Amino acid sequence: MLAALPSELPARGLDPSEVVRTIARAAEPGLMGNLSGRFFAWVKGGALPAAHATDVLATLWDQNVVLAATSPAGAVLEEVAGRLLLEALHLPETCAYSFTTGCQMSHATALAAARHHVLARAGWDVEGDGLFGAPPICVLANQHRHSSVDRALRLLGIGTAAIVPMSGGGAGKVGARELEAALAATQGAPTIVILNAGDLNLGASDDFATLAPIAQAAGAWVHVDGAFGLWLNASPRFRHQVAGIELCDSWATDGHKWLNTPYDAGMAITRHGEALKAAMRMTASYLTEGGETRDPMDYTPEWSRRARALPTLAALLELGRDGLAALIERCCDHALAIHDGIVALEGATSIARPVMNQGMIRFHDRSGANISDAVIAAINASGEAFFSGTTWQGERTMRISVCNWQTNADDVRRTVAAAAAALARLRSAVTA
Repeated sequence: MLAALPSELPARGLDPSEVVRTIARAAEPGLMGNLSGRFFAWVKGGALPAAHATDVLATLWDQNVVLAATSPAGAVLEEVAGRLLLEALHLPETCAYSFTTGCQMSHATALAAARHHVLARAGWDVEGDGLFGAPPICVLANQHRHSSVDRALRLLGIGTAAIVPMSGGGAGKVGARELEAALAATQGAPTIVILNAGDLNLGASDDFATLAPIAQAAGAWVHVDGAFGLWLNASPRFRHQVAGIELCDSWATDGHKWLNTPYDAGMAITRHGEALKAAMRMTASYLTEGGETRDPMDYTPEWSRRARALPTLAALLELGRDGLAALIERCCDHALAIHDGIVALEGATSIARPVMNQGMIRFHDRSGANISDAVIAAINASGEAFFSGTTWQGERTMRISVCNWQTNADDVRRTVAAAAAALARLRSAVTA
């Protein structure tokens, strides 16, 4: 890729068309095929046609959607996107929302609102006085939380030492007794509880209907990492897995996963709009603000920002309520079919059978040695499918993540066949 690019800044500018062709040629060998229906690594969806097109439209419009005054169209379209988002996810229509760059910044945004809320209850103005001298915040979090939660806590000055990991509710889940004990140990300190909707490896979701009331009765704020699992609430078939999720105080999710938008489409949502606004709002004498239309800057950590909500609005309109539910359910069915097809092969062992769109499989050779990474590499090299690995309880495994709207039954068949060929070749090579 570097060989196709200039080694230094040219003295004279190039023709715009040639610039585009040069960059496109250079990038070609390094582009990841994550738009494919057979891409199952990490948690990446594809981009729906309308979402893809409106992302280009947002670039062509070149709007700064920070205030209604700077982009009336962008502000109004963001309002509509937010309203439809809350409806699709079955969250209270009174919730405040922010469109961010991704789930990482959604965590930071929602937890900034949480920080304001719990410290204000303790009589501390964190926006005015900062964290020096503030009452320490205790964070009770699912042991299997995503690392983006930890980074958000670092960015907010709370720090990872504040985290008390919890389990006890079954694989990947927090137990009620464990939560009650952890809350009692805080002795009334400002507290944030962080739960999972869709664990990254097991697909497990916490029992929100039980845990949220317990935490809130103790004065804690309940935040949900719903990067992809929050979308289960859009499916009649799978909604029971996240029952009670609407009771929580804030949620973080990402459109590029299960909604199948392009990147730069995170969402932070909270039922405490005043806390979010207190944490985010800023003013200047030269700004025109405070009209009838919502000013996005009051709810987001950015000043300059593109019309980021457009792909979300487009995806929701293209899918509709029934189409979104069908997408969620189809991905879960395909994840299960891929898992079951592969674990039927000699040398494959199930580690986590999908309860939603996530699964894990371990591979071993005839001697019993773990060859999961080698199988993943062989499948990926075939070009038939693409997976990623992880370490689970000290063992390397292959993760299955199905998020793409294009994945179909033929993709499932080809993926299982690619795994069979890779595994057979590797096991035969060891025997030889």
